[in-house]
Amino acid sequence: MNHPVLRAPRIITTARLSLLPPGLEHLPDLIRLKADEAVFGYMLHGTRTPERTREELEDDMDFWQVRGYGTWSVFERETGNFLGIAGLMERPDGRGIAVRFALWPECRGRGYAREAARAALDFGHDTARLSRIIGIARETNHASRAVLTDIGMRECDRYEHRGHMMVVHESVRAG
Repeated sequence: MNHPVLRAPRIITTARLSLLPPGLEHLPDLIRLKADEAVFGYMLHGTRTPERTREELEDDMDFWQVRGYGTWSVFERETGNFLGIAGLMERPDGRGIAVRFALWPECRGRGYAREAARAALDFGHDTARLSRIIGIARETNHASRAVLTDIGMRECDRYEHRGHMMVVHESVRAG
């Protein structure tokens, strides 16, 4: 396939962050991140084992090759420190392409999640030409819901998942 999105630059830099498509060199950081209950306890399917994290990394790398977008590993530009992940993934429940983000707890309150999520959302609309992108958070996860709202997404639906009320936000732009 020679679709333009497959030829687009895949590294994003923002004022404070570098977003890099994941590679095997990120596996140790991803294993630590995805095993942390404070980070991945809220994510779909919860925390991950090292084996599952490796499988997901391979899936993420393949997704990039096929779709030309996906999940980025997020680093602080000034220090090079790994902060977490942000990006776009197809939801396994068929709801669509979703923006996702998961950063270390010590990153909270600094605007990093907003910066990374906004970069992913803009890439999805402007480069990947996705007309609709969703974001889903537990009703009780006020921080994630605030990020989704702050990057311009609007609540459009709710549903129950494993005893939790989930709030669906969407961003729609003409492709």
